[in-house]
Amino acid sequence: MEEGKGTVCVTGGTGFVASWLIKNLLQRGYCVRATVRCHSSPDDEGITTEKKKDLSYLRKLEGASKRLKMFHGELEELGSYDEAIEGCVGVFHLAHPMDVNGEEGEEKVTKRAMEGTLGILKACLRSKTVRRVVYASSAVTVLYNNGKNALETVDEETWSEIEVCQNGNNIVSSSYLVSKILTEKAALEFGQNNGLEVVSLVLPLVVGPFICPNMPSSVHIALAILLGDHSKYEYLTNSYMVHIDDAANALIFLFEYAHANGRYICSSHQVSFYQVYQLLSQRYPHLHISLPNKLRETTNGDLKFSDLSSRKLLDAGFKFKYGINEMYDGAIQCCKEKGFL
Repeated sequence: MEEGKGTVCVTGGTGFVASWLIKNLLQRGYCVRATVRCHSSPDDEGITTEKKKDLSYLRKLEGASKRLKMFHGELEELGSYDEAIEGCVGVFHLAHPMDVNGEEGEEKVTKRAMEGTLGILKACLRSKTVRRVVYASSAVTVLYNNGKNALETVDEETWSEIEVCQNGNNIVSSSYLVSKILTEKAALEFGQNNGLEVVSLVLPLVVGPFICPNMPSSVHIALAILLGDHSKYEYLTNSYMVHIDDAANALIFLFEYAHANGRYICSSHQVSFYQVYQLLSQRYPHLHISLPNKLRETTNGDLKFSDLSSRKLLDAGFKFKYGINEMYDGAIQCCKEKGFL
């Protein structure tokens, strides 16, 4: 299986960003080991027969038949990632508990995420072959500070404040917010203390087409006005976005960039709900989109939000290829093809 650029591991391989990342890695000549969760006894390939059917969208990717292999991996199971990581030159860590609604306790989610991540990093050290780990973080780790709107510019030096995340007034649960913050900090600290190169990519709302069978939650949020999902409108009052292909390519860029260090924000666009409404109304007039009355007050420009700076990533040489139109066009076309719209 070893050929081309070497073998890398992608954790959480069935996810929106992870599956697109796998596609791009295969296109670039990498051999990929993707880890997936398994709720029953795995077979000799590490996954159940039922899961194999669900993974057809990955197995059909160009190059997958020869250079993609699936492995079982659970954040709660100590050592479950060892086999997938052994012999790899790099690891892209995207697996994380997705408790955005607060269904589990903050302490439980944080413990699972941190212990699972540290277990993966320890496996990387034991492998003696992994030269860098790229951790996929979230913009929630930088945006929740002093009421979120106090800072003019947010960059890699900014960390969300735990107290703000726990105040109960946020649209995302403290379980998810706190777990992402503490897990990223723990990963970076582990790398520094143990001589392992660990870099993190801070991603905002990722939008665009998708190869996974279900509509990703970030795409659902971005298309809430089309789907008529009023419960998601609040997410779009002010949104930071990036195209899925830019997100995946940025992860690969950080793995390949010789001087990568620390954190990198990857946000190409900042839009308001009204701007999304205008874009969709102009590009898709036949859909007869209306602006909800309760959100009309956000159109006057009085609300101020922090700028999310991607300057460090851009200065390193990365270039965004897609605009907001491509994000929405790709997402909408994909949803139509899959029967969601």
